[in-house]
Amino acid sequence: MDHVTVSARRNEPDGSAHQRGSPGSAVNTARKTLQPHPDRLLPGEPTERAIARRLYESVRDLPLISPHGHVDPALLAHNTPFEDPASLLVTPDHYVTRLLHAHGVPLHELGLVDQDGSETAPPREVWRRFCQHWHLFLGTASRQWLEAELHDLLGVTVHPSADTADELFDELVAKLAQPGMRPRQLYDSFGIEVLATTDDPADDLRHHRALQQDPDWTGRVIPTFRPDHYLDATAAGWPDALDRLAAASGVDTGTYAGLIRALENRREFFREHGATATDHSATTPRMEFLSEPEASRLFDSVRAGTASTAEAETLSRALLGEMARMSSEDGMVLTLHTGSRRNHHFETFARYGPDTGHDIPLQAEFTRALHPMLERFGTNPRFRTVVCTLDETVFSRELAPLAGFYPSVYLGAPWWFLDAPRAMRRFRDAVTETAGFHRTAGFIDDTRGFCSIPARHDTARRVDAAHLASLVAEHVLDEDDAANVLRDLNERQPRTAFRL
Repeated sequence: MDHVTVSARRNEPDGSAHQRGSPGSAVNTARKTLQPHPDRLLPGEPTERAIARRLYESVRDLPLISPHGHVDPALLAHNTPFEDPASLLVTPDHYVTRLLHAHGVPLHELGLVDQDGSETAPPREVWRRFCQHWHLFLGTASRQWLEAELHDLLGVTVHPSADTADELFDELVAKLAQPGMRPRQLYDSFGIEVLATTDDPADDLRHHRALQQDPDWTGRVIPTFRPDHYLDATAAGWPDALDRLAAASGVDTGTYAGLIRALENRREFFREHGATATDHSATTPRMEFLSEPEASRLFDSVRAGTASTAEAETLSRALLGEMARMSSEDGMVLTLHTGSRRNHHFETFARYGPDTGHDIPLQAEFTRALHPMLERFGTNPRFRTVVCTLDETVFSRELAPLAGFYPSVYLGAPWWFLDAPRAMRRFRDAVTETAGFHRTAGFIDDTRGFCSIPARHDTARRVDAAHLASLVAEHVLDEDDAANVLRDLNERQPRTAFRL
């Protein structure tokens, strides 16, 4: 397979041929050459850098395993060409849009549909906005991924800027029209082994089925069961969500017992289509395990509109507990992406909808929150959970000790605000001495941007190579062990943690 190698080494190992320009700005990047450094994210100290290079080279071209992400399966089922760089790299990427919004660019000028009727900017104008503000991404993780996508995937050799925007737009429209740039061809060139999507339980999974039944398709794309809308009894739209679930499952969801049967029905449907995991974004990982009469009483009260907020929250925690119970029986991996205040700005949510850049981290607590679940299922061989957090203060205090005892607990990769190079290094520093490398789930790209998948995995491989190189240089482990660990983090751990 001829991979598009995001990390291809383009210069001598010491980087001597790399062009070093003056610091980027809106002015002096007009014609600055875009050439990501071959040693980016590797250690600056020469001995460690040499070790890190060797480690990185040993995994650079391994297949990509993506056990959790948000790519639309219709993209691959239809194999429709990407039309322009704005709709590919800017509009769908809330890492990009949120930062531009912070600098005063309205979201409808970045291609997002505004429910108040404001005209959405055409792609060329969106791209111009992005290029004009390119310098604002300096120092961010997004800049790392964007440079890799632009240079290594799309062949761009100059930095985006106000002066180069139209030139680059036309160049990239022509590039994206080439047969090799269609989604399926890119999937193959990226070297993706498996790609997990995130799907509503009421989804009929038609796109997954189309791929599985297509004799010309050889990739592996699997769904993930994401039941948030059906578990959150505090949400105004919860009754309507239960009606959708009833229609999809053929099970009456007018009672607590019926809702549980409907969820079990859809889990089985997802498993038949290749799903191995569920995913949950509740505000807290805390669960309740209630008797059926008590859960039914709460359910009836919420449905009747007579329940208090506290009672609705208790029911929500009980429904999350039911997901853990089901995982202990059917073996689907329970993935917890908790600890985020979703849709922090109500006006933006009302105008542009969810996942538009204003989900904000909350302080997390896991030791007490997970105790009821782990008391019941923590040593059950059928049960497995991957725990992620946006609060890095709990890495060493809570998560590493939990994963260092319970065989069912794996630590998910840092995500959202923590999927940045230095945060990933802090994660390794915080958890390894207590839990080791093999209680972690490997890298989870968690992206909506299809073309960012190889760039994100490359970043993680570089960061882990740098971390391991420091341990080799300190004689904590030898280089052969470091190489084996790095391979495990990219192959064994995601397969094991997510039962792929």
